[in-house]
Amino acid sequence: MTSIKQDRVAGRIRQILSVLILRDVADPRLQGLTVTEVEIDPELMYARVYVNALGEEERQSEVMRALRQAKGYLRREVGKRVRLRKTPDLIFIWDASLDRVERINALIRDLDIPPAPPEEDDFDESTSMD
Repeated sequence: MTSIKQDRVAGRIRQILSVLILRDVADPRLQGLTVTEVEIDPELMYARVYVNALGEEERQSEVMRALRQAKGYLRREVGKRVRLRKTPDLIFIWDASLDRVERINALIRDLDIPPAPPEEDDFDESTSMD
């Protein structure tokens, strides 16, 4: 169970990283990258940062390599903006949940399900009041 402070710090780190990746990191490999979630441990020492580039699972290795290269800069900038005794170590993890959702939606769209037959009214016209 996470504490209110963990949730607040994780949300702030997510917001900061999203802006940094969007505006400050010039690496073209990180274009279209989304920070989907940040989880932080109770001691606030490690932050698991879940990332995804929608529809681009094949870029996963180069995106993760670019994040590892930018990790020092990103951690330093997070440290400047979040007031903690020690800046959490950033651990980047590819978030495959969006890819799974996309695949499931595609499977559902491809199903050939006939429309349901129209429901018959329970009202019988022969018993209507004239």
